[in-house]
Amino acid sequence: MFDDLTRTAAPGTPLAAQARGLDMRLMLRAGEEDTLVIIRDGAVTEARRGPHVTPTWDTRLAAAPGDWAEFLAPMPRPGYHDIYALLRNRRMAFEGNLLPMMQNLMYIKRLLASLRPEVA
Repeated sequence: MFDDLTRTAAPGTPLAAQARGLDMRLMLRAGEEDTLVIIRDGAVTEARRGPHVTPTWDTRLAAAPGDWAEFLAPMPRPGYHDIYALLRNRRMAFEGNLLPMMQNLMYIKRLLASLRPEVA
């Protein structure tokens, strides 16, 4: 579900340039499946699917697989269009150290939205 992040936010992409200096380990959870996203200097260098043995991460965003699917739709419905809409509707949880995510909130939002198919 999150594998394409290594393409959409690869080193040298415009998205990676938006978060120069950001190094973080972002865990994305869809149900019971975790994907560890390694971000170095704003670029996603790895998106490693679990299971992980004793993973370390800074921030985790957790939602049900169906809620992630709605969020990643080309034109998400209201309530699924933004991670804060999902949080507000109790469909997503933010966990761990939220400081790196909040300091780079627009980047994180654009990073996740980069997984949506292009609307023609």
